[in-house]
Order: sequence, then structure tokens, then C-alpha cells
Amino acid sequence: MPGAQVKVKDLTGTLDHFQVEVVSEAFAGKILIQQHLMVQAPLRAYVNDERIHALSIRTYTPEEWQRQVAQP
Repeated sequence: MPGAQVKVKDLTGTLDHFQVEVVSEAFAGKILIQQHLMVQAPLRAYVNDERIHALSIRTYTPEEWQRQVAQP
């Protein structure tokens, strides 16, 4: 996603269970499922051929991200 900030974490050390956090202005005005589908789309081939077995997705607009990191 052009302009997005992306953080990827390997949850198990096996390179097939991941958590991704994506911050993008493109998420503005979209509901959560739409945001997640935007993240999943470029990864679909990896999920389909099981290179990615599990994927946890967290999406934020820049404003939501600022509120998230400002919380103690």
C-alpha cells in the first residue's frame, strides 16, 4: 500500500504465522472488514498456497494510530 506504515511480526518463528499493523490514510472512511480486505488482497497468493498459515491484522488511520500510541 503506497504511503502506508507497515510493521510485521513473526509470531512463532516458523515464518508462517504473522501479525501485521498497517497505518494508512487509505483506511479513512472504511469499515474494519474493508480495511482488512485491503491488507489481505496482496497476500492472498501466500495464504492460498499456505506460505502464510495465520495472519493477525491491525489497521489504523494515522489519526487512530496517534490516539493508540498516546494511550498509556
